[in-house]
Amino acid sequence: MAIDYRGDPPSLIPANYFKYYLPYFTPQEVERLSEKQRGKLSVTQEEKARQQACGFIETVGSDIGFPRKTIATAQNLYHRFHLFFPRKDFAYHDVCLAALFVSCKIHDTLKKTRDVLVASYGARFPERAAKAKAMGGEIDIDPNVMEQDRQRLLAIERLVVETICFNFNARLPFPYVIKISRAFGATRKLAKLAYRLATDSFRTLVNLQYPPHVVALGCLYLAALLSSFERGTSPERPGHNTAHQIAATLSASGEWGRQFQAHIEDIEEIAHALIDLLIAAAQTPTANTSPRTPSSPSPHLSHSAGQQALPRPPPVPYKADQLIRLKIVMRETEHTPRNRESATRGEEDIMNFNKSDSTLLGRNDKTVRFMFGPPTMVDDA
Repeated sequence: MAIDYRGDPPSLIPANYFKYYLPYFTPQEVERLSEKQRGKLSVTQEEKARQQACGFIETVGSDIGFPRKTIATAQNLYHRFHLFFPRKDFAYHDVCLAALFVSCKIHDTLKKTRDVLVASYGARFPERAAKAKAMGGEIDIDPNVMEQDRQRLLAIERLVVETICFNFNARLPFPYVIKISRAFGATRKLAKLAYRLATDSFRTLVNLQYPPHVVALGCLYLAALLSSFERGTSPERPGHNTAHQIAATLSASGEWGRQFQAHIEDIEEIAHALIDLLIAAAQTPTANTSPRTPSSPSPHLSHSAGQQALPRPPPVPYKADQLIRLKIVMRETEHTPRNRESATRGEEDIMNFNKSDSTLLGRNDKTVRFMFGPPTMVDDA
């Protein structure tokens, strides 16, 4: 006789496993989870793999014509995926395409799997793509190979959506950059630089660790530092604050912290993560170029499947030595990082959470209940 559980509370319904959605992780949680999935890779090798994947997503997304929000969300989904699944078990381009496919559904910029695959072949095999384009056609791929790739994409897509517990709400820092820049009286030039930094922030893990408005503040803070460091005071413009003034305001706790519900310690951590990315890019002259403006497409150098897609260099005229000097100054004046409260119920919970993901997600022989929030919020509801 079947038992009807529809009237019972969730705690009484038999379930093998509960999967909770964690919107943000503490830096300590990200480090522990990344270390577990890194395997035999060093931290440097993992970072190169991360930038290779982000460059691949950027290239494919731009070729298809996806807007910035779709590309950024795909990069964030890629980072989240590898908090729970080992890098050695998946080819990076398969995970990238699955993340792009999920992201285009989240933002209603729908494309068929074939369109995504064809664009990816152009990025992976640039010589064949250039030859096909010269002949007025598209790259020739064996239908059997394409079908195998399609099946693999759909299989990983399922894992991607399970890592977010089918929670398709995506909040991005871009609109916050515009609103916060206006609130601080930033010039249009400074706001554009902050927007570009927000674009590059998705090549790091900060969007997994902090809410979008905090990331936006961190981007504006670094933009103000870049625009004022080792430079004379710029003439004031009516109705606007200079980069020096904004940098001075954000470098100390004040009313802005209560107004925007943010901490100086957090925006400093975000600024450090971004400047590390810029330094690495500045030291790699062959890296891909950044878009000139937030609305312009990102030109990319073609690269084969085995070639590293490196991070993009910072906007001219920021050079590596200047960025390193700025980082040293930031370290000398930074605040002690604050202790953030985890959304999980403790150390054991986050590790069990990770272990269960790698063993149960994607299987049909286990019952999994996906929760749209972390354990502390769901259990208290």
